[in-house]
Amino acid sequence: MAANKSHVQVRFFTKSAYSVPSTPFAVPADVGTKELSALINSILQDGSEETAHVDFDFLINGEFLRITLSKHLEAKDLSTEETLMVEYMQRHPSPKPEDTMLHNDWVSCVRGSNSGILSGCYDNTIHIWTKTGNEMTLRMTFPGHTSPVKAVEWINTDDTPISTFISGSHDQTILMWSWNSETGTVDCINVCRGHAGSVDCLAVNLSKTMFSSGSWDGRLKLWSAELTSNGDVNDEEDESMETPKKKKKTDGKSRQTRVPMLTLEGHTEGVSGMEWLDNSTVCTVSWDHTIRLWDMNEAKQKSLLPGSKVFLDMSYSKLNCQVLTASADRHVRLWDPRSSEGSVVKCTFTSHNGWVSSVDWSKENENHFISGSYDKIMKMWDTRSPKVPLFEMSGHDEKILCVDWSLPTLMLSGGADNHLKSFQYNSSS
Repeated sequence: MAANKSHVQVRFFTKSAYSVPSTPFAVPADVGTKELSALINSILQDGSEETAHVDFDFLINGEFLRITLSKHLEAKDLSTEETLMVEYMQRHPSPKPEDTMLHNDWVSCVRGSNSGILSGCYDNTIHIWTKTGNEMTLRMTFPGHTSPVKAVEWINTDDTPISTFISGSHDQTILMWSWNSETGTVDCINVCRGHAGSVDCLAVNLSKTMFSSGSWDGRLKLWSAELTSNGDVNDEEDESMETPKKKKKTDGKSRQTRVPMLTLEGHTEGVSGMEWLDNSTVCTVSWDHTIRLWDMNEAKQKSLLPGSKVFLDMSYSKLNCQVLTASADRHVRLWDPRSSEGSVVKCTFTSHNGWVSSVDWSKENENHFISGSYDKIMKMWDTRSPKVPLFEMSGHDEKILCVDWSLPTLMLSGGADNHLKSFQYNSSS
């Protein structure tokens, strides 16, 4: 029988409110998601003309249908003779371009929070933005570092006017900042010194008491996140950093030099990404093609996962306990750091046409993440669709250097075109 005349017995099911009878339906084998969506809608309407059309997506054995039904069954070596269980769900709406924030140089890092959005720039400055409605407002721009800013992270963003954050730079230092949103002032409290190369990544532990840093020198360092003087602080004032000239009030405070609590070695090239998996374990990725897990309490390396290419970034999900890596071979890979046998690479996501520079998990959906690439595109993925991203977000004229999805409804990307772009996402749909 010709392929276009063959049929497959399908039984539909869903976790949504759009329920159809569980009886099997005979559907043509050459249909795709468009035709299946039309079928579900026709069943739901059942003669009613008032029911609004809904776009659906379809899962077969946990993977999205992205080709015709017959080709999918052939690729997965599934029988056409048996009744096929197909889950359907409402398709997620496309993220909408919202705003573009111009900088004077490359936007190399960005991190969102309820307090505001931090962006770091190659002109040595840090920017603080706040969101009102659909517009982003620049609250402050201030210098501090003497070389490009490579990493920014919030420490404390409680519901108070004063927030704290850190910044790492090519100048080999980490600065610890206090920002008062009511008075519009920012103070640099501590200067962290110890690295012998560019500080390219930072991560704050879950209890907000410590943070780690990774550098081009291949070392991982641990620091106290407290902005008050303690045993690891040198009481001498640091005079080497640039003094902010605009909207800045120091009140005569000295910028005390802080030294690391711990230094760990193991990577043979620069550390490009890191995150805390729990309050004692840090995961790092490096240009040396490895992923490493570190026990910060025991001050030692716990395990090493070998890769095949340079790692440029990583992201850890607290929802599914898995790690994403961005690589120079154009792929995003999903790892299970808990795996002790078999392949720890659980899935490979292939769509970008250039180095993947940055990845970030959704904080609300365990299946969703975004990636940014030198191909100038930011993509939204679902782990159940490894070959085709859910959406592509264009707009950058040069390579993307960083992405962030810290805020559930806001996707951010910074690039070498001096732009920070925001996309609105309706996560509740």
